[in-house]
Amino acid sequence: MRKKRSEKRRTAPDPRFNDVVVAKFVNNIMDEGNKACARQIVYEAMEIVAKKTEQDALEVFRKAIANAAPAVEIRPRRVGGATYQVPMEVRDERRTALAIRWIKKFASDRRDRSMAQKLASELIAAANGEGGAIKRRDEMHRMADANRAFAHFRW
Repeated sequence: MRKKRSEKRRTAPDPRFNDVVVAKFVNNIMDEGNKACARQIVYEAMEIVAKKTEQDALEVFRKAIANAAPAVEIRPRRVGGATYQVPMEVRDERRTALAIRWIKKFASDRRDRSMAQKLASELIAAANGEGGAIKRRDEMHRMADANRAFAHFRW
């Protein structure tokens, strides 16, 4: 490693909710650089969440992200000639990134009218501990639990 490590770029907080995680969510929803459209989708989804749950939309959003975030994941590790699936703890930044990615993916797979409605229903489901993103997290935890025997190969 010759050069110094590059500085980590920080995401500016969202203008409406003043929250960094919402800004990252908007950036993830964004398609082909159209941030205004992505913001409109996310804000509309938040309004739908607030109407349906009669709670603060930001609180439901934070709860959904926290519920969908995995605690452990499996990573391949090559030892000798074999590749083992080694369970490892997930860093906080990666946890939220995975949760955002999964919520977006499973929202787009839903069968609602608009993306805002799909996103709202997936956020509500994740906040209640159900939905595709939660299933994906549970599946990852099960796989990590099944491969616990290889935990000593951590690096």
